[in-house]
Amino acid sequence: MPHDGPARAEATEPRASETGAASTGSPPPEPAGAVTDRALRFAAAELAAVYVPGVGTDDLRLVDAVGCAPSRYGLLESLPLSGDSPAAHVFRTDRAVWLNSAELASRSEGGPTAPRAEASLGALPLGRGGARLGCLVVIGSSADGFEAGQRRFLERYAEAVADVLRAGTGRTTPSSLLTPALRSLRVGFFVLVPGTGLIEADETLLELVGLTPDDFDGKAETLLAHALPEDMHALVSVLEPSTQPSGRRELEFRVRCPSGEMRWLSLSSRVMASTDERPEQVLGVVMATSVQRSADDVSRIQWLTAALDDAATVDDVSQVMVTALREPLGADRVALAELQDDHLMVTVLDPPQPDAWPEIWRSQWRAEWPDAPVSALPTLQLALRDGRVDLWPAGTALEPGLAGIGTGGLAVLPLPAKGRVAGVCLVGWDRPHEFVPEERSLLTATAALIGQALKRAHEHDAEQELATMLQRSLLPRRLPKLPGGTAVARYLPARRGLQVGGDWYDVIDLSDERVALVIGDVQGHSAGAATIMGQMRTAVRAYAVEGHPPDVVVSHANRLLVGMETDLFATCCYAELDMEEGNVLFVRAGHISPLLRHPDGRTDEVQVEGGPPLGIIAEAEYPMTACALDPGTVLALVTDGLVEAADLPLDEGMHRTRTALAAADPADPGRMADELLGDIGRREDDVALLLLRYDGMKTRPIRAGWAVWRLPDAVMHARRFTSRTLRRWKVREGADAVLLVVSELVTNALVHTGGPVHLDLTLRGDRVRVSVSDASPRAPAKPVIVDWEATGGRGLLLVEAMSESFGSVPVAGGKQVWSEIAVPRRAPAPSDPDLRTERGGQP
Repeated sequence: MPHDGPARAEATEPRASETGAASTGSPPPEPAGAVTDRALRFAAAELAAVYVPGVGTDDLRLVDAVGCAPSRYGLLESLPLSGDSPAAHVFRTDRAVWLNSAELASRSEGGPTAPRAEASLGALPLGRGGARLGCLVVIGSSADGFEAGQRRFLERYAEAVADVLRAGTGRTTPSSLLTPALRSLRVGFFVLVPGTGLIEADETLLELVGLTPDDFDGKAETLLAHALPEDMHALVSVLEPSTQPSGRRELEFRVRCPSGEMRWLSLSSRVMASTDERPEQVLGVVMATSVQRSADDVSRIQWLTAALDDAATVDDVSQVMVTALREPLGADRVALAELQDDHLMVTVLDPPQPDAWPEIWRSQWRAEWPDAPVSALPTLQLALRDGRVDLWPAGTALEPGLAGIGTGGLAVLPLPAKGRVAGVCLVGWDRPHEFVPEERSLLTATAALIGQALKRAHEHDAEQELATMLQRSLLPRRLPKLPGGTAVARYLPARRGLQVGGDWYDVIDLSDERVALVIGDVQGHSAGAATIMGQMRTAVRAYAVEGHPPDVVVSHANRLLVGMETDLFATCCYAELDMEEGNVLFVRAGHISPLLRHPDGRTDEVQVEGGPPLGIIAEAEYPMTACALDPGTVLALVTDGLVEAADLPLDEGMHRTRTALAAADPADPGRMADELLGDIGRREDDVALLLLRYDGMKTRPIRAGWAVWRLPDAVMHARRFTSRTLRRWKVREGADAVLLVVSELVTNALVHTGGPVHLDLTLRGDRVRVSVSDASPRAPAKPVIVDWEATGGRGLLLVEAMSESFGSVPVAGGKQVWSEIAVPRRAPAPSDPDLRTERGGQP
């Protein structure tokens, strides 16, 4: 920073009587010029000046200044108290004034004149609460004015100047104010060169940390060795500002002095960038925190420590955190999320109502693990990386994932635990909330205690965590998108014992027009129940994908569970839905009957003929029940945890669920599921819910089928059938590719398999799907090497080359090889229903 020389001789000459160093045993002070230069450089200031009221006059007199000469900025030796200068205005109103370059240029009377366009100004009262002692004027070097961290530093500086003035009350105004005030603040300064590990620290900073100049070797790690391990993560972020070269850091941390005393220090730093926008230097100040722990604060920390010591589970820690933060701070919202890999897993939300939280959170609401990648929340990402408490005042623009949590103020508390961040706590206010320094310190201490308790709870709940993670991995994370319908699901674990259970759900996409929905419940609430649940879900999905009808799928699952020789049994409801026609086939194995909400709002309990639970009788029969759905109908599959409890009979629970289903708006299936769950409090059983809103397929496919006879000219007849079908569908361009695919797939089935062969053609939109079914379960294999002399082996390669997509799926009794070929847009499909499906079986 350039200087034109000392502003006043007494401002730059140190006096032993002002420092008090000798009486305290501290190291000899550095020259006053070096101390004030560091302070001004950190605050991005070029000049600081003090005005006090004149004796017997109606003006303010300039009594001290450091930095550039006051005349360079047109600061007068005397200012009238009734004038419009910033200093006089602040003295009269007892309120600080902060002006950027544009605002400073607009002041025509009594204001300083800036030699450079980017100058700014700050004026702060000395002595609040009616004791008007003077004014501190600071000229800044940034056109945008002083940043929040710089303002807080200057406010503390003004308080220290006021203290020096009060000490001289009744005597002549001291000729030097600014330097003694800076000394009394016990401000330590440092300059760090990123990437080198080297740091330049002054004597005050070394004293605050507990080092002597002889013990300091100029390395950052020497200073860090005195910090508590829980605060190390935040301090490392200051030493390595690689991601935001122009950013600022503010945090509080603790050091352990050689005497064993723990000391709270506050740190504020800013990064000086080089011409290529890379961090060149980190300038920082460190001060002993000005917060004096009140009896209330001490008792609150003591209560929190005792309560967390009794908290054995993560849920217990969450409830203690809500009790400690929400009501005592007058907050409107508190959220706790754990950090697992790169995702945040929400643990507790208070209040628990969905409407109290951002709309973007509701897509996975009440799933118990509504996860969000940290990269999608830059505010949280920065706080987690730095490990520091972030306080965002009212009106701060935040990303959509955080908008609305704290419109009047938001506190982001990273939770440190054993050298890493275990999670984050959000505290939000609706009305404007003023963050005072004491509150920042309380939040920092609370976050450290909660982080450690959260870590201990995880260790204590090792079995619980393993079972929970197992259940998360066994339940589907996302449901498939369905043609002609929308499916949503919710799962809530039990709130007693192990928070895992045997409820499961699944949506299985069987083909373009068929989907299977299954919901089940394995007896018990344990890791064993969750394991059986995962095995049953996998088995049902495998049997369904193989193409078995619903009764066979459930029968196979029953025999599988009987063969496991477990003491647990399971209930299940399986539904296979034709999305094109709206027909459903239900199978029920000891489970609650499904519910229907018709388009007119009526609700029905589908009377599905049932069989015994799975795992009891090996040869049990499971009959099918057919039902037709109209577009707009909602199908609901639930488990007994939703409709039955110790104080809720099954009939009454079903009635309540049907009433909620009738009142819900089917336009939003997700919100509909939330309303069905309601506020069921401390549930005894886990709950699974699966909803499907059937809309009907907007584009109905056209199909044609041909049973291929094993004749010498079978391929020729298959091609003729295909050509005739394509002409009827008015598909001309692209027909050659379809014929080639038909020839190759039919030939491959006739040559390499035995039994019946069937050809199916489907036209949907601008694609023709060719499917050839045979009786062999073995999938076709492409040749690894095909040389020039080979007489075969190129068929599947040609099919793959001509197709937009190509593959094979198992079906009951064999497999189906399919290929999709893009064709140009066709004319509107014939309305004659006889043309929608064509069947053949002979030439």
